[in-house]
Order: sequence, then C-alpha cells, then structure tokens
Amino acid sequence: MASRRWDAEDDAPKTKVTKENFRDSLKIFSFVQPYKWSYIIGLVLLFLSSVSFMVFPFMFGLMMDIAQGKSKVSLSLENAGLILVVVLAVQGFVSYARIMLFAKVSEKSIADVRLTLYRKLVSLPITFFEKSRVGELVSRLTSDVEKLYNTFSVTLAEFLRQIIILVCGLAFLAYTTPKLALIMIATFPIIVVGAIFFGRYIRQMSKDRQNQIAETNVILNETMQAINAVKGFTNEWFEVVRYGRANTRAVDISMKFASRRALFATFIVVVLFGALIFIFWEGVKMVQSDAISAGQLVTFFTYTAVIGGAIAGLGNFYSELVGTIGATERIRDILNMPSEVEVDDLPLKGNTRLKGDIEFRDVRFTYPTREDIEVLKGLNLTIKAGQKIALVGMSGAGKSTIAQLVLRFYKTRGGEILADGKNINDYNITDYRRNMAIVPQEVLLFGGTIRENIIYGKPGASDAEIIEAAKQSNSWQFISSFPEGLDTIVGERGVKLSGGQRQRIAIARAILRDPSILILDEATSSLDAESERLVQEALDRLMLGRTSIIIAHRLATIRDVDNIYVLDDGKIVEEGTHEELFGMEHGIYSGLARLQFESEVRSPKS
Repeated sequence: MASRRWDAEDDAPKTKVTKENFRDSLKIFSFVQPYKWSYIIGLVLLFLSSVSFMVFPFMFGLMMDIAQGKSKVSLSLENAGLILVVVLAVQGFVSYARIMLFAKVSEKSIADVRLTLYRKLVSLPITFFEKSRVGELVSRLTSDVEKLYNTFSVTLAEFLRQIIILVCGLAFLAYTTPKLALIMIATFPIIVVGAIFFGRYIRQMSKDRQNQIAETNVILNETMQAINAVKGFTNEWFEVVRYGRANTRAVDISMKFASRRALFATFIVVVLFGALIFIFWEGVKMVQSDAISAGQLVTFFTYTAVIGGAIAGLGNFYSELVGTIGATERIRDILNMPSEVEVDDLPLKGNTRLKGDIEFRDVRFTYPTREDIEVLKGLNLTIKAGQKIALVGMSGAGKSTIAQLVLRFYKTRGGEILADGKNINDYNITDYRRNMAIVPQEVLLFGGTIRENIIYGKPGASDAEIIEAAKQSNSWQFISSFPEGLDTIVGERGVKLSGGQRQRIAIARAILRDPSILILDEATSSLDAESERLVQEALDRLMLGRTSIIIAHRLATIRDVDNIYVLDDGKIVEEGTHEELFGMEHGIYSGLARLQFESEVRSPKS
C-alpha cells in the first residue's frame, strides 16, 4: 500500500540563482509600480530607522563613560537619557510609518498579482488544465503568492535593514576600536556563518524526522480506514510488521537528529561563547591599559551583538529571497502563457447570433495528452439548424470528443468544423461560445444560492426571467417550496439538492442562456422514474427550435430525435432515425437497443 504525500515547500523546484533569472524575477516589481512612491518613501524611512537604531549602542557606552567621569563629551547623564528618549520616539514613529507604507504596497500589489493570476488561469485553454494537476497547481501558486507577499511586506525590507546595520556597525567599530574590530572580524563572522549552515543542516534533519513520523501515521491511517480488508485477508500480522519497520526507521532518524542537535549545542556553547570570551578578555586588557574606556567596551560588545544578529538574519533572509526568485519564476511562467480568451472587465456588448448549422469535414483529432491515439479518423457530419441529433457508440468511440470540438475546447488535427458555413476558428471564441449551452450528466453547481446558479447562464437577468426559466425547467415547484426560495443555499457542489433537482437547475441555466446550439451529455441517466420524467419534459422544451447534440447512453431517450449517428473507432458507421436503425438486422445500434430495452423491461425502474 503505497501513498504519496504532497508538501508545497518540499515539492517546489529548487532554484539556482543566476544573473538571468534574478533579472527576470525583478519584473515582478511591475506590480509595485502603481505604488512606487509609497515604496520609495518606505525605503527612505527604513534607512532612517536603521541608522537611528545604531545610535543606541553608542549612547549606552557614552552613558557608561559619563557615569565614570571619563567621557570626552560635555554631556550630563540626564541629557544623555533625554537624547535616548527622543531617538526612541523618532524610531517608533519612523518604524510605524515604514511598516504601514510597506503594508500598503504589499497588500495592494499582491492583490493585483492574485487577480492577474486568476484572470490568466481562467483564460487558459482546457489543455492546460489537463496537463496540470489542478489541486497541486492551486496549492503551488497559493504558496508562491504567499512567498511573494512575505518578500514585499517583510523579507526584502528586513534584508536591506540588516545590510545597513551590518555596514554601519562595522564602519563605526573600525573607526572607534580598530584593534578589537580586527579581532572580531577575524573570528566572529566565520563562527556565525558556520552556525547558520550547521543550523540549516539540523533543520533539514528535523524535516526528515517529521517526514518519517508522518509515514508511520499514513500507515496507521490506511490500516484504520481499510480495517475490513485487513481482517478479511487476515493480514493483522503484516500491518504490525509494516508499522513496526516504519516506527524503527523513525527512531533511527530521531536518534541521529538528537546526536546532531547535541553537537550543535556543543558548538554554540564551546566555540561561539569561547570566541566571545576571547574577544571580551582582549577588550578588558585594553581597558586595563587605558587603550579604550569601559564605555567603549560596552559599545563594542553591543555593536558586536547587533552585527552578529544581522549576519544571522542575512543568511535566513537570503534563503527566503532565493525561494522567492523560484516563486516569481513559476508565477511568470503562468502569466506568459498564451490565453485562449481575452478576459474583459465587462462582457462584450452584442454577440454574433448563430443559426445553428454545424458541419464536420474530414475531421481528424488526437488529444494533446494522448497524441499517439487518433480519436476521430476523417469524420464527416452535417447538422442542420434546429435539428436534434444523437451520438451513440461504445465508450471511447468519440461522442464526447465531438461535443468538445464543437465547443472549441480543442483544435482539430486535420479537416475543419463549420458553423453557419464559416470555420469556427474564425469567430471570436467568446462570441462563438455565447451561442452554446451544455447540460452535463454530472451537474456540479456552485456553492452559492439557487438564484446565483441559474443566473450563471445570463448574468444580469431579472427575477422575472429567472422564475420563467425555473418554471420551464420544472424546477420552480421545488424552489418555491423552500422557505428562502431562490436564495436557498445549495451547498458545496450542490450537495443539498437531489440529482434531479440539480439537473433541472442546470436546465434552467441553459434556458436562461437561450443558446442556438445545445449539448446534452445523457442528462437523464442515474435518475429515478419521476425525476427522469420531469427532467425529460424540461429538456423537450429546452430543445425546441435549437440545434441539439445529444450524447446518448440510454437509447430509450433518443427515439424521437431527427437523426442518430452511431460511432465506432472514430468514424460514423451508421446513421438514420431510431426506426431505420432498429430495423437493421445486424446493425450496431439495433444490437445495443435490443440489449438495453430487454434489460429495462426486466428492471424495476421501468
């Protein structure tokens, strides 16, 4: 029993920073462009905030010298304290303003990124979603946008802040205590950088431990969920052994993790604090020989602590920025994809109204994800405006493919499809599809109200139009019986409605759309007899005067269509009315029909 866990962070492609992808990643700042002045002012305040922060270590040392009477500055302790209070107030105000400005830039620019990304996703062709695993795509992009948000709001600002603090701190120490600064530069940064890399290794081992523990939990979960199968096959012993092995691996990794953690703690205590003690010992000796004052030593150590924190912070923020470069790369890959439709802020006014003539001329087609299998092999088909036709055949014969090609979900690999005598690719795709409506076999409603689901067929429709569509679809009776009527919440994917009710809502949506061409994908299958009767009545009203393409599995529902096309291996092998095809002694249709009708006679449903 294998299982696969997917983690957004672990699965993200590792990005190597190059000059090219770094330059490309800066293009994401085009989303900051509308808020550039807020960002520029925020950067200025960031600089002021960082510089004013560096005053504190200097003032601590100065106050120590003033208290000992060794200060070279004629300033009282009270005045020094007052300066600190003023600097603190300025620091607080500047920090607040900076954070608010960066928040404005990050929130609004990331909102623009989300909207642009969503607009791009909904404009991409069906083939993109077939080649992508949608669940992982959404999770991946959500994680990428969140990384971008963290960069705009915190990471970039803090990265720049740590650089300013590092440069200013080192410059001040080199000027005031050059000898101690040289000792610190020779030892401290190397140790801090070593601690950063050691810490990163420890974090990776911690992640490995969590992953292994998660594997044991997966086995536990699988066993509990499939306990009937475990007991039915008397495999309790097998599951215990399997869980035991995973548990042992978790212990092994945990012990290895514990030993590395112990080494890391030893490194911090012995090496890092040893270096601090050595630098402090050198500093005290310099105080003893009057090379520096006690206040200067306090200032030095305060700056050293700040510089050490800045170096450690730079390592962490650099890792986050590298991750962000990868995130922007994936976001830009999506944004650079060619759109299938242009998503306008408002729907197009006035669209082309088709009569509904459809013609397939020698159409050949293979799915982009299965290019080695030809689904349609030189198919020819003519449907007159207002005609009702049915497509019949075994699974994989090409019935759904024909409907998807009519909807322009895919491009043909050969031949052409005409609508009203014109190649369908010559129409504006949005204009063209506005002439279409589909009632699928499995209706998935949106999680809002019944009103919102019906009006999806014609955004902006009046209540009178919605109610009329509901009446024609045989759904008004059950809608009006609900206390909240049209404002009844249908639940996620329409789970609060029965199958027949969902089907009639989908028909109401199609009626409201008033299409020229209607596609029905076995809209009455899996319904009880009463629901099927109501749905079929609604469908009959819906198909009246429209070109209707019916993908049929239950042949009893298509006896009254104008023409039936039987498909086999990507070609039309039989065509005619129900009576004509049923009368063919050795025909495919007659064979299927007799089998179905005989089974329906025996079925309690009939």
